[in-house]
Amino acid sequence: MSGTNLPLTLANLLLRPAFGSRRDPDRVFERIVGKAGWTDGDEWFVDGLRPLLREWAADEDLSPVGWQSAQAHVRRHLTNRARIRRLIAANPAIAQEPVEKPVFVVGLPRTATTLTHGVLSLSGEHRCPRLWELLAPGLEPSVRERKKAVTAARRTLDGTYLLSPRFREIHPMTAEGPEEDTFLLPHALVPLSQARLPEYHAQQFTRDFVPDYRHLKECFQVLQYGRPRRRWILKSPMHTGNLDALLRVFPDATLVWTHRDPVTAVASFCSLVECGMAISRRRIDLHALGATWLDLLSRSVRRGLAARDGFPREAVVDVPYSWLGTDPAAGAPKLYGAVGARWTDADAARLPTVATHLRGSRPHRYDLARYGLTKADVEAAFADYNALRAEVDRA
Repeated sequence: MSGTNLPLTLANLLLRPAFGSRRDPDRVFERIVGKAGWTDGDEWFVDGLRPLLREWAADEDLSPVGWQSAQAHVRRHLTNRARIRRLIAANPAIAQEPVEKPVFVVGLPRTATTLTHGVLSLSGEHRCPRLWELLAPGLEPSVRERKKAVTAARRTLDGTYLLSPRFREIHPMTAEGPEEDTFLLPHALVPLSQARLPEYHAQQFTRDFVPDYRHLKECFQVLQYGRPRRRWILKSPMHTGNLDALLRVFPDATLVWTHRDPVTAVASFCSLVECGMAISRRRIDLHALGATWLDLLSRSVRRGLAARDGFPREAVVDVPYSWLGTDPAAGAPKLYGAVGARWTDADAARLPTVATHLRGSRPHRYDLARYGLTKADVEAAFADYNALRAEVDRA
C-alpha cells in the first residue's frame, strides 16, 4: 500500500479533536451504554465489550479514524443487543420461532465462502440475511423504514470504500446483498483486523462462545418473526473455531466447509486485513500482521477439525474450491444436493449474476512474503488440515 490517501488524511484531520477521548475509554463506554438504551441484565454482553474498547484505545498506532471505528463497533453491538431484548420482551412469541436446519458456510476465509453463500442464496426456499438487516436487525420494517436502513448501510459501505478503494476490489459488498453473520457476533475476530489487541487475541481461544450463538439465534428469530419461514443460509469463516458452540445452539445445522490451499488463502486474507488496518492505524507492522493471522486462522481450523470429529457425518459437507471456483455451473447442483436443497432452472439462470457481482474490476494480487511468511510456515501450521483437504480432493 503506497501513495497518499487524501480522503483518509482529511478524515483523520477532521476527527482529531475527538481523538483525545480515547484517554478515558471507560467514560466513552458508559456514554455508549447510556445512548444504547441499556437496562440491567446481560452482564456477559457488556462485560465482554468494555475491556475490548479499553484495549482498542491503548493501541499506540491507532488513528483518529480507527478510534471512531472502535466506538462504532461497540455502539452497534450494544444498540442491537438492547433492541433484540426489547423486542423479545414485547413479543414473547419471538423466542419460540424455530430456526430449523440452518446451513452455515464455514472454512478458511478466501476459500470461496462468499461465492458458496451467494449460490445458496439463489433459491426462493432459502433466507439469507442482508447487510442492512445485519447492521440493525429488527422486525419487518415499513417501506420507509426499510429505505432508511438500506440508505444507512450504503453510506457505511461508501465510507469504507472511500477510505480504502482497494477493499472494494478485494471484497465487494452491497447494502441489499447477502452478507456474513459475523456482523451479529459480539466477540468475533473482526476487531483484530483493525487494531493490535493481544489480550483479545488470546481470549478467542478461552472464551465460552455459547452465549454469543444464543444471541445470534435470537437475532434470526427476530428477523423471522411475522415473515414467511424459509431455511436460513448463513456464512462466516469466523465460525470455524467455534463449531462446538455453534452446534450446541443449532444442533440440526448443516456445516458447509469450503476448502482451498491455505498458502493461497492466508496470503489473500492478509492482503484484505492490510486494507482494513490501513484505515484504522497510522503504521502497520506487516510481519506482525502475518504472524497474528497465521496463528488465529491455523488455531481456528485446528479447533474446527477437533470439533467436527464429534459431529454426525451428515452434519458436515466438504466443498473443494474447484466446485464453484472452477466450474460453478457443474458445482452448484452438487452443492444443493449435498445440503438437501432443490436446484431449479430458475436458480441456474441466476447463477451468472452471483459470480459477476463478486468479481472486482482489478485482479487481486498478494504475496505471502510481504507478511513475513513462507510457504513452509503455512504448510506446517496447517498440516492436519492439509491431510483432510487431500481426502476431500480425492473424493
